[in-house]
Amino acid sequence: MKNVLIIEDDKDITELLEIHLKDLNCKVTKTHNGERGLQAAQKQRFDLVVLDLMLPKLDGLEVCRRLRSEKYYTPILMLTAKSEEVDKVLGLETGADDYLTKPFSVREFVARVKAIFRRIEAMKEETSGPEASKELVFGDLAIDKEKRKVTIVGKKVELTPKEFDLLLLFASHPGRTFTRELLLNTVWGYQFEGYDHTVNSHINRLRAKIERDIAQPKYILTTWGVGYRFAEAEELQNAL
Repeated sequence: MKNVLIIEDDKDITELLEIHLKDLNCKVTKTHNGERGLQAAQKQRFDLVVLDLMLPKLDGLEVCRRLRSEKYYTPILMLTAKSEEVDKVLGLETGADDYLTKPFSVREFVARVKAIFRRIEAMKEETSGPEASKELVFGDLAIDKEKRKVTIVGKKVELTPKEFDLLLLFASHPGRTFTRELLLNTVWGYQFEGYDHTVNSHINRLRAKIERDIAQPKYILTTWGVGYRFAEAEELQNAL
């Protein structure tokens, strides 16, 4: 059974979501303002937080930011009545796993929840399977999958959840080129056409944190006209 926290001030929407989450065999906890929602999320572990953007006392973006500063990673599905592009991008770059604009269909909501659960389970299998290495090491760069921790020359690098997910995806497949569309689909969990700049901005920030010279990156390379890839072993040896 999955534990889901709903932080939504519209009680009618909350009740509707609760009904369909219970159909997915989820245990549901409900709160109706951002302050209490954050407190609930900090007191216990949840498999998913369904988070409204516009909340009393503490808005959804701030709740999302604070949850992303916590030790444990909790998937977040953000809800909002706003449809402007800037709100969608801001929500995702703050650390939300997915974004749903009101009004939405129950079928779409259920599909998004299932997609998040599948993605999280896949991540758990990758990091806990008998064949899975717990740490990836490339010269000075070390990636601890279980702790979601990255270090360079032993010094911790602070990454956002999406920056870490991008880095782990690249590092798990050295030499493979990922298009921006594929990165959006894989890391954000579904097709998100038209937001290539979200990938670009994350790549730029990630490079700024792990590369010695962002003008001449050695880890995350650009495949011109296609996308990005992680350097192969031979390329890294020549660069280190």
